[in-house]
Amino acid sequence: MLIDTSASRSRTLEEQAAPARRPHDDAPETEALFRRLTALPDGPERDAVRDELATAWLPMAHRIAGRFRDRGESIEDLRQVAALGLVKAIDRFDPDRGAFESYAVPTITGEVKRHFRDRMWALRVPRRVQELRNKVRVARRELTQHPGSPEPTLAAVAAHTGLTEEEVSTGMEALESFSTLSLDAEMSSGADGYSLADTLGAADSSYDVVVDRESAKEGLRRLPERERAILYMRFFEDMTQSRIADRLGISQMHVSRLISRSCARVRDEVLTERTGRRPTRPRPEAY
Repeated sequence: MLIDTSASRSRTLEEQAAPARRPHDDAPETEALFRRLTALPDGPERDAVRDELATAWLPMAHRIAGRFRDRGESIEDLRQVAALGLVKAIDRFDPDRGAFESYAVPTITGEVKRHFRDRMWALRVPRRVQELRNKVRVARRELTQHPGSPEPTLAAVAAHTGLTEEEVSTGMEALESFSTLSLDAEMSSGADGYSLADTLGAADSSYDVVVDRESAKEGLRRLPERERAILYMRFFEDMTQSRIADRLGISQMHVSRLISRSCARVRDEVLTERTGRRPTRPRPEAY
């Protein structure tokens, strides 16, 4: 059997000259440092080794933080959060259970995701809705990655994600709920611009009038016919007490007493219905 020794020797030299490949350029060889860290008691020496490991692996933490850029948080803050996740990973890592990178990447990624979930939402949104938002956001990005792609419909996003159209709709609403606008935010850039506060309605007192009127109907129906007629002439025909007295052939003082008594009766019945107890009135001697 003939062996091409020159070709074999050439491949061997190339393999020796090629640098050892790592999953990433920011994955240093620190197994010896981790074993030393686990063997050291708490103290300045252990802290120094821990700092050395954090410095060595910090580029990896920054790389992971870079995946979450352009999502409403500054890259500096994201790197701080990722560095915190890195420290947690260093403290919890057991070198006998595999490579540090395999343990650190999900730990740091989870720390950054928790930061977005717990600190970045202006409104507290259930975790299920946050997850729907993330799925919809990724699906929309994948469906529109080619130039000229139309905005995907609810049905298209649902088919892409395996969600129902109702879930997709909830996720799309959450896309607009990540941050809030100030009431002073300008809604138009023209000369006649207006703020968000200008679009908000105010409390309408007419609703209270409607509620009071409906509440008083039953009490008015239970009044004697003459009292109902007097209240109608006074409040609906806007007649004075003197004109009402002339029409009914009674004194103006008697009309005044009937109006006061009828209004008090209807008011007491409404308050009794709302509160469940009859309002107390001061005795005449108390006046």
